[in-house]
Amino acid sequence: MSTAIPRILIVDDEPDILELLELALTRMGLEVERANGVGQALRRLDTRKFDLCLTDMRMPDGDGLEVVRHIAEHNLDVPVAVITAHGNLENAVAALKAGAFDYLSKPLALDQLRALVNSALSLPGSYDKASKGGVSLLGNSPAMQQVRDLVERVARSQAPVHISGESGSGKELAARLIVDKSARRGQPFVPVNCGAIPENLMESEFFGYRKGAFTGADKDKEGFFQAANQGTLLLDEVADLPLAMQVKLLRVIQEKKVRRVGATEEEAVDVRILSATHHDLARRVQEGKFRQDLYYRLDVIALHMPALREMREDVPEIARQILERLRGQAKAEFSDAALKALAGYDFPGNVRELENIIERAVALCSDGIITPEDLQLAPIEPTSSEPRAGGAGKYPLTDYLDRVEREVIVEALRQTHFNRTAAAKILGVTFRALRYRMDRLSITDKDGSA
Repeated sequence: MSTAIPRILIVDDEPDILELLELALTRMGLEVERANGVGQALRRLDTRKFDLCLTDMRMPDGDGLEVVRHIAEHNLDVPVAVITAHGNLENAVAALKAGAFDYLSKPLALDQLRALVNSALSLPGSYDKASKGGVSLLGNSPAMQQVRDLVERVARSQAPVHISGESGSGKELAARLIVDKSARRGQPFVPVNCGAIPENLMESEFFGYRKGAFTGADKDKEGFFQAANQGTLLLDEVADLPLAMQVKLLRVIQEKKVRRVGATEEEAVDVRILSATHHDLARRVQEGKFRQDLYYRLDVIALHMPALREMREDVPEIARQILERLRGQAKAEFSDAALKALAGYDFPGNVRELENIIERAVALCSDGIITPEDLQLAPIEPTSSEPRAGGAGKYPLTDYLDRVEREVIVEALRQTHFNRTAAAKILGVTFRALRYRMDRLSITDKDGSA
């Protein structure tokens, strides 16, 4: 961002809109320049430095997408937001996919305009500097480098990002990295496991409630959207949302307003939406289990996290870095044979499984040297009672692994009379890891059933 007074370019063919925008932005202490069409806007962008561009979508000599594409194609360091007709979701999504920072709907709400401008002007000038000492993704393989490159690009936007990938591949870590490199890096980050919330509590958990809205509502309570206001909301395992909740969520995302349970009025929220799941969301849409309009709204930018077996060349270095992080607990080193064994393993649980394997190996190793035996790598063998696909095992793999993991955890809990600390020791994982797995798989303390 410029060290002088930020300069904003506003593009519209309607004098009234230009007047309203200029007045609102000037009151924010900003310098404003007008362009009455696409052609004039492109000439201004090529000759002057701007800190933000606001452009209407429909103008006599073109549309706002031309402005967005021009900025992207010429690598101009200018965040651009488009102004769309009310309810025109298709134009908004098209602009975000083309590289727009965000969008506003007519009639313009001044509080939303101010929030957008402040976010755009808060973008870090150097992502590398912004992320020093913060969140990082391990690995230097082409697959992981591609993820990092996309993270750098989407961090400059407010566009919804859908993160896909197998369980344990680092989807939440990627979401945190996007936030860490974005204009919202100092604001709330609220991760929500959509599969861990009972359906009858979803609306009140997401949108909050008013005192007296239902039995037990003895005071006003904020929901996830209010808690994430000005920041980012991660909808983890979003495929598990019931259809009724999907409808309500879609409306909130489109209108940028929520209504608490028991309230009569809506309240504006400024939240960036990230989503993640290990399921194939497009297939869920085809199966009628996920609304197409919500999928279209969430999957504006797609980010796929590679499985660890797809980046085997990174395994030894990732393993060393994980071990380095554990050195406070015990001194240990990998033998060459152990690193070779790790590089040849398929890691159905990905990086999360690698962390658990190393944590267990540190506890089991003798004389500070981790051997292949300490790793206890045991590939899962398919049973004859389950269907095979071309002799290659169980499909879909992630669903099968979740089922196996659930059975093992429930059995350990029953053996220990649901003492989670004791169960964690039996399973060879930390208490925190067990708690996370129980939460993700919706396993209760009482009976081990969802």
